[in-house]
Amino acid sequence: MKTAMVIVMTLALTVVFGCMSPKGGGMSKDEGFKIQVPMFATDIKQGDRQTINVTVRRGELFKQDVRLEIKASEGISVTPTNVLVKASDTKDVPLQIAVPKNAALGEYRVFVKGTPQTGEPTSIEIKVKVVAP
Repeated sequence: MKTAMVIVMTLALTVVFGCMSPKGGGMSKDEGFKIQVPMFATDIKQGDRQTINVTVRRGELFKQDVRLEIKASEGISVTPTNVLVKASDTKDVPLQIAVPKNAALGEYRVFVKGTPQTGEPTSIEIKVKVVAP
């Protein structure tokens, strides 16, 4: 019974916090940053658009701006494609993903790369599933 409760709690926390990129920026956890995106594929109907949030999670000592470069798989589009998240800005960046009416059904990807002023970049993918209206 305890094992089942631990599994349920772990899954719940994973759903709430989403997927995180590997650490970028500095050397220790407090000096780096991660990019957080929704954990599960985002379903979008053909001819529709949806806004999702990308979050820049900073370590306590990480006080740099981070440039996000965003690219979508062929067949869907995303705006904005380039964002500078200043150290003093809010950590959430809204992305609008648009799916044309004639897009093929299936799974697509949105690629997000975060590059700090100094230090190592990190990247992560967002899964998008195009479904029928």
